[in-house]
Amino acid sequence: MNEDDGDEDWFERAVGEDDAPASDDGAPAIAPAETEDGATDFGPAGGGSSDADGGVFDEDFASAFEGAGEGEDDFDEADFETDIPRLDLGITGLDQMIQGGIPQRHLMTTIGSAGTGKTTFGLQFLHHGLQENENGVFITLEQSHESIIDTANEWGWDFEAYEARDELAIVDLDPVEMANSLDNIRGELPKLIEDFGADRLVLDSVSLLEMMYDNPAERRTEIYDFTRSLKRAGVTTFLTSEASESNPYASRHGIIEYLTDAVFVLKYVRSESQETRLAVEIVKIRNANHSRATRPYEITTDGISVYQQANIF
Repeated sequence: MNEDDGDEDWFERAVGEDDAPASDDGAPAIAPAETEDGATDFGPAGGGSSDADGGVFDEDFASAFEGAGEGEDDFDEADFETDIPRLDLGITGLDQMIQGGIPQRHLMTTIGSAGTGKTTFGLQFLHHGLQENENGVFITLEQSHESIIDTANEWGWDFEAYEARDELAIVDLDPVEMANSLDNIRGELPKLIEDFGADRLVLDSVSLLEMMYDNPAERRTEIYDFTRSLKRAGVTTFLTSEASESNPYASRHGIIEYLTDAVFVLKYVRSESQETRLAVEIVKIRNANHSRATRPYEITTDGISVYQQANIF
């Protein structure tokens, strides 16, 4: 890409000219290097933009991050006592279904169909971290910056105040433009996250990014490389994903659930009385005991709340 193609404009449309602080000069670029297994790894390289066409991605994307330096009886039997620090999701009831909490730096995904509360889940996860004095990043491919602020305000979460204190960065990107710039994004993201001091990151949604690739092999490669960059960044990451139309336990393209450390499924369940309810199930969490039960939840004025002691049937 080059500046004549409007590369600067996409970021201004994404975060707004007034919302994006000026970027620092001299940030190291990221260049690919060969790993021991022959795979391409993106590590620090000396000077210059990682955009082969001399684009302005580095300064534009970086500017969005400037400014911040009773238990159950159905848990897995395996003992996962580790030294990995843990954290809570901030979802009442669901945290109690996870023994000891989510290991930090895990990559998680929530799979669900429309209306199951995936975005709310991500915002609530991020808000809980902000309350715990953690820094957060919210990247949306579906909504505008203003829409995310409005949604948070509906739950009484003052994201604007966290932004003003440089504890939160909200970046709205067009999925097509993100796909076109994904090489640069996954190369720069670890450094940007480190500089910002982000502890939690949410991407809503990975399904829109997957849809930008018509070729299945290219789609798998791009998403795999992107998740690797998030793992390398060392941030606890939450991805939302649309469910497959034929299988509520699978993502739309059947990729992301195999690349993440934890998978939560949000789904509709119809009881014998034909009443439709929302239910959550934990499919997997690496290095953590967790309940295998399917539990009902509601989306209330306080966000998502899971009824740990209630059965869905």
